[in-house]
Amino acid sequence: MSPEIRSAWMKTLLPLAFAIACALLIGMLTGHIWMMLAIAALGVVAWHYWQLRAILHHLNARAITRAPVGGGVWNELLRLLARHHQEVRSRKKRLVSMLRAYGKAGAALPDAVVIISRKRNEIEWFNQAATELLGLVYPRDIGSSLEAHLRYLSVPDWLDVNQNPEPLLDEISPVNSSVHLAMKIIPYADDARILIARDVSKLMHLEQMRQDFVANVSHELRTPLTVLHGYLDMLDGEDDPESARMFAEMRQQSQRMNQLVEDLLTLSRLEAQEHSDEDVVSMPFMLAALRREAEALSRGRHKIRVVDNAEVDLWGSNKELHSAFSNLVSNAVRYTPVGGEIDIEFNRDGEGVALSVIDSGYGIPEAQIPRITERFYRVSNSRSRESGGTGLGLSIVKHVLNHHDATLEIESDVGKGSRFTCHLNANRVVPRQVHTISPV
Repeated sequence: MSPEIRSAWMKTLLPLAFAIACALLIGMLTGHIWMMLAIAALGVVAWHYWQLRAILHHLNARAITRAPVGGGVWNELLRLLARHHQEVRSRKKRLVSMLRAYGKAGAALPDAVVIISRKRNEIEWFNQAATELLGLVYPRDIGSSLEAHLRYLSVPDWLDVNQNPEPLLDEISPVNSSVHLAMKIIPYADDARILIARDVSKLMHLEQMRQDFVANVSHELRTPLTVLHGYLDMLDGEDDPESARMFAEMRQQSQRMNQLVEDLLTLSRLEAQEHSDEDVVSMPFMLAALRREAEALSRGRHKIRVVDNAEVDLWGSNKELHSAFSNLVSNAVRYTPVGGEIDIEFNRDGEGVALSVIDSGYGIPEAQIPRITERFYRVSNSRSRESGGTGLGLSIVKHVLNHHDATLEIESDVGKGSRFTCHLNANRVVPRQVHTISPV
């Protein structure tokens, strides 16, 4: 017990004891002891109830702003209540100040921020950018369903409460059709989520400019390279061994440039989401074509095996899938030393299928595996130049697999070889068509 409370009790009990002592003395003098004690007790109770009434009045009126003057238990209680009230008010002011600061910070964000409930996707709060990018109006749209405002989305059930949907990278703003939005939902509580929408119009414009530049330059390079390659074929330099060596090197480099242009055009088309027509892809003929290409590129320097354990066909773009698989096979041949082994396996993968290209080549350091699908990224520049690679093959593979909702898995051990596996989902698997010739 603190000294203040102990002193308050003393200041309260001493007057009560004095009052009872006086009542007892008067009762003894008058001969009515019990009556006088009863009157004194009623007075004490009445006084306590009066003090309790005063405190309830202060609490009801929220008028406890400072500690009262005086002593006693009731005054001490009132003082403690006043101190607690001051602390609560001070804490409330700090919280209000923080909420205003956070509200201003949220309102100043250039990205649209919308807080929605998980159950019904009702809008609980949004900032100014949400008005500019999504067309939400305060306070009209508070409490309304966000789905009604996002009917234009390319994925109708994107806001499904039972999901944490993947980000949408290119959506059109309902306010301005020239504005492109990237949208993402972040769960932050059991019953609430945050929608963030960012204006990516400039980024999309820059990306389109880059794609157009690459496509235009590649197209413009085609003609001069064709002319150059044609004249080099006419100039064989048979009379001069040194000239013959120079022309052969020039033909090799012009072919490499032509392949680079073709790969750039392929990438440009894939990035522009220009899908080729999809149909049933005959995997026996696909595997046979891959074997022929591998043998032609290897020229007998490697042992090549093709295994078809899946015995199904695929649904997709024959041209794109052939381009992806062919790039994996050509990389395996280029980066496997003479005498090495290259296996092409087509197997079932759960309900889907997997096409794997396994080599016994140089291998790839683990730290470089996440980057090898980047365009022009090379594990070894010297080997890439010697092999004639363009550095775009795995980028093409990645984009083709994205078009087919497939994934690329890479396993490699330096000095032992690599395994590149294309995993395709069950929706890409179709029963094997009847083939009159088994080409594998």
